[in-house]
Amino acid sequence: MNTLKKITDIKNWKKSTKINAAIFVLVLIAVVILAAVKPSEEMMIGRASPEMQKLIEKDAQSTRKYVTVTYNNMIIINFCSFSSSGANEMTERFVGFAGKVYSADKGKAKVVGQMVNYTYRMLGCGENVMHGAKLTILLTTLTIIIGVVLGIFLALGKISKKKLINKFCGGYIFFFRGTPLLIQLFVIYFSIPGIFGFAWRDLFSAGDTEAVYKGAFIAALIAFSLNSGAYCAEIVRAAIQSIDRGQYEAAKALGMNYPQTMSLIIIPQSIRRMIPPVCNEFIMVLKDASLVFAISLVDITTVSKNIMTSEGSYLVFVPALIIYLIITMFFTFIFNKIENRFSVYE
Repeated sequence: MNTLKKITDIKNWKKSTKINAAIFVLVLIAVVILAAVKPSEEMMIGRASPEMQKLIEKDAQSTRKYVTVTYNNMIIINFCSFSSSGANEMTERFVGFAGKVYSADKGKAKVVGQMVNYTYRMLGCGENVMHGAKLTILLTTLTIIIGVVLGIFLALGKISKKKLINKFCGGYIFFFRGTPLLIQLFVIYFSIPGIFGFAWRDLFSAGDTEAVYKGAFIAALIAFSLNSGAYCAEIVRAAIQSIDRGQYEAAKALGMNYPQTMSLIIIPQSIRRMIPPVCNEFIMVLKDASLVFAISLVDITTVSKNIMTSEGSYLVFVPALIIYLIITMFFTFIFNKIENRFSVYE
């Protein structure tokens, strides 16, 4: 029966993989075609009104700037805006898509143009890295690594027969699961330095221009890791206690002591059972990482807030939402593959 189930699962997995691969290929082909027919920058600039074209030509012949030209290239769609200053102030916006250029001064095209502009700025203003996303992913990855390691020790402590260790680990888990992560972040970033008379930036050299941000990142990493460690501890504890008691008895019969039994027999088997909940914890931390805007770390949320302040439009949070969703989808896809390959469902 188990063999038949495994064969069926393998067939379903192969079928799902083929469907996903076909969808990916079709999407890739569509992206390539749309990118190939996308209007060029010259074509976009050429759509400016005659009055704006005269000011652009005037710019080329003078050191003074009459027109500010903004061009955003987003793979399959681009956005171009012209803003002139002075007595005859004018603003013109255009969106290029599928070989055509559309005016983006009003209506739906205006919203699309704003979305392209905001997304472009959030992705790093033309650079090849997503600054805010990079920080979010780095913080999440390090948090989960530290959290799992810390969680193993806390879980072993909570199931320990030694009362002092058991109470300490149980209290730790209760505290960090019972208080808001944002408050924990504030306590570690603001309160602890105030109590002990230091600043997180002091961990780095005085000449380091990024010392404030690096210090904030260290504080955020500590807060997130301590919090995640409490949740990972419960994941590890549940996985360990799900192992059949016969495993302990067999290890004892072989002459193994408790540390050997845990490190060589129980924990290796538990790891496969931890995979789904740890992957879920990763996704939760990834979304919770948006809280670091409260200590001025430049993540996706902070970049969105800064753009909103400068542009005065709350539409900027829509691209932020989409970027978070894309990152979450990517990691969810990876984790699903890992779970199908390694995890145990019983």
